[in-house]
Amino acid sequence: MHLLLHICCAPCTIFPLKTLRNSGVRITGYFYNPNIHPFKEYQKRKETLEGYAQSQGLEVLYCDRYDLENFLEKTSPWDSGRCRMCYRIRLEDVAREASSRKMEAFSTTLLYSRYQKHDWIREAGQEMGERYHINFFYQDFRTGWQDGIEESKALGLYRQPYCGCIFSEKERYAPKQRLRPKV
Repeated sequence: MHLLLHICCAPCTIFPLKTLRNSGVRITGYFYNPNIHPFKEYQKRKETLEGYAQSQGLEVLYCDRYDLENFLEKTSPWDSGRCRMCYRIRLEDVAREASSRKMEAFSTTLLYSRYQKHDWIREAGQEMGERYHINFFYQDFRTGWQDGIEESKALGLYRQPYCGCIFSEKERYAPKQRLRPKV
């Protein structure tokens, strides 16, 4: 099977790539992440993936659209539903690309993370698969969470400290806001 694998970052690629290749799946990577903020973070993740992909002999297609405005528009209002929409935005792009290239399936490295909502990812992937007439390949890669972390550290890969969007950056770094009584 030839699969187009959406890649969010190099560290999250390690375990899925190894697992899929060991299963005989032919992988082409696809980097499309308009959610990553700020732009310098986006560049750092892309550069890290470029180096890792080269070391692994992995062909990666890089979508050069840093479509932050579209991401912000589609994820508004910025409540808990923003993650669901973020999955849809990225998986639609990879499904469209996989279909246009006549690949057999598509998937995402987001399925490696313990922090992502697998039900939402699966739902979005299946919907986009139906829309673009291509199979969404679901596999729970969380079993390799620790292995991927250890290998990324051993390789000296840049490991990002938050999911990617401006909201996850705030959740990671900003002090928690407390309500103060009116005086």
